[in-house]
Formats: sequence, structure tokens, C-alpha cells
Amino acid sequence: QVQLVESGGGSVQTGGSLRLACAASGRTFAPVAMGWFRQAPGKEREFVARVRWSSGSTYYADSVKGRFTISRDNAKNTVYLQMNTLKSEDTAVYYCARTAVVVLTTQVKDYDNWGQGTQVTVSS
Repeated sequence: QVQLVESGGGSVQTGGSLRLACAASGRTFAPVAMGWFRQAPGKEREFVARVRWSSGSTYYADSVKGRFTISRDNAKNTVYLQMNTLKSEDTAVYYCARTAVVVLTTQVKDYDNWGQGTQVTVSS
């Protein structure tokens, strides 16, 4: 069984930065890709970024492109999300998840082993 644990959330002012981490444990952790998603109060969970585990290739939602960077450390089974130039609309609970789908997907239904989430609050 794979478990994902997010960390690094917190409160920051507009324009600030945070770095989230998602550590995976379990003998069968071998994703095609790892994704970060977020969910703001009253809204649906939405895709943020994705990294292919083998190649490191990345893909971002338009809303975070140029501000967020996803990366992974294969040896540590950990994926990171560096978030810069944060805006109030980035406030949400951030989740990481794993996908075994080979083609690039941003759909929540294609990801599993969701972590418990970490709160990010951006205020002016």
C-alpha cells in the first residue's frame, strides 16, 4: 500500500514563496507520474502540476505556469512544488497523488493514493 504525506504548507503574504513536499512510502510505489492538485473552499479540486517519474518532464496549469515548479527526487520518493509569487487565489488545500495513466492527464479521476493535503493561505 502506498501512502503519500504532504508537508510545507502555511501562511504567506502575497508575492511570497512556499515549498511543498510529498513523501511516498510503500513497496509498490512506481508511478508513471505524480501530480499536485488544489482545492479551495466551495470549489472543485483542480490540477496544478504534474511530473513524469522516469523522465522528469513537467506540465502545468496555465494559472501557475511561470510561478510554480514541480520536481521529484527518485531516490527519496519525494515530489516537490516550489511556489513563487503567490497570489490570494492560490489559497487552497494542496494535495499530491499518483497516476498510472501513461498519457498526460490532468483529471482527478485518473489519480489515486491521495495524501491528506496541506493548507496554503496567501493574504495581502
